[in-house]
Amino acid sequence: MEHIDWSNLSFGYMKTDYNVRCYYRDGKWGELEVSSSDTINIHMGATCLHYGQESFEGLKVFKGQDGKARVFRMDENAKRMQASSRGIRMPELPVEQFEEAVRKVVKLNERFIPPYESGAALYVRPIMLGLGAQVGVSPAKEYLFMIFVTPVGPYFKEGFKPTAMAILRGYDRAAPLGTGTIKVGGNYAASLAAGEKAHELGYSAVLYLDAKEKKYIDECGPANFFGIRGNSYITPLSSSILPSITNKSLMTLAESMGMTVERRQVAEDELATFQEAGACGTAAVISPIQRIDDLDENKSYVFSTDGKPGPISEKLYNKLRAIQYGDEADEFNWVKILD
Repeated sequence: MEHIDWSNLSFGYMKTDYNVRCYYRDGKWGELEVSSSDTINIHMGATCLHYGQESFEGLKVFKGQDGKARVFRMDENAKRMQASSRGIRMPELPVEQFEEAVRKVVKLNERFIPPYESGAALYVRPIMLGLGAQVGVSPAKEYLFMIFVTPVGPYFKEGFKPTAMAILRGYDRAAPLGTGTIKVGGNYAASLAAGEKAHELGYSAVLYLDAKEKKYIDECGPANFFGIRGNSYITPLSSSILPSITNKSLMTLAESMGMTVERRQVAEDELATFQEAGACGTAAVISPIQRIDDLDENKSYVFSTDGKPGPISEKLYNKLRAIQYGDEADEFNWVKILD
């Protein structure tokens, strides 16, 4: 294996040794198969290509100081993938089979798990595709579940440093009763135009408002939003937000630190009352927000003037990372050691 500069990895794809696959045919899931090919054969009439019948997940594996590989809350990813399957009429993969696939693919690619304190992790990408050929709009009869892995660095090149985000009212992330609550590719395709525009204007991401009234905070494209006011951790509740496993974990940590957790509608005007704000998700854990500019209303909400994350965001970030790496006791039973 060529030498990998672990501390300078981007959040991109690097070929690893193996992936695992499992087919759904004749009404049942088959056995796990191992492949060293990074391509798949798809019928040109497959529902994933024509009607977006596909879902995916993202989770990370960390190497601890003891040299052991740890995966964070993979049962939650398995359950969320089942929710995506229900949402777009794909078969649900049992949680045990999902976890077995994660263990197997990580073991097969052990040499790609970045070392402790390199700032990198092994990113695990499960995906489910409708393979059956359909010309009419209806669910396929055949599906592929597969997982590949790749070592990655920080999602935002700035790392754990505050960045500026923009509110762009001319774009919606997802409809209120659409697919926003499930992890399907179409949601991300819908965010590309707004994301590109934000990047061109010098922002790291878009903070979306609700599609119905353009009044309430929704989420930050690929991540959930939270704000800190006094001793409260406040995060939006909406019928179009993906339930982030990282956000769920941060809410639990905030409560364990004696904070009040509020999960409710958050009006844009309330941003002015927050001392700290952040985006949270598997890829970045927490991305602190320096400021949010509402470009249409010519308003700006500032959360960091010294270029540093707020104290509560930092405390939450360090606590979650310490649990993920095995540096602190896992009192919530979130981490599984992959042996």
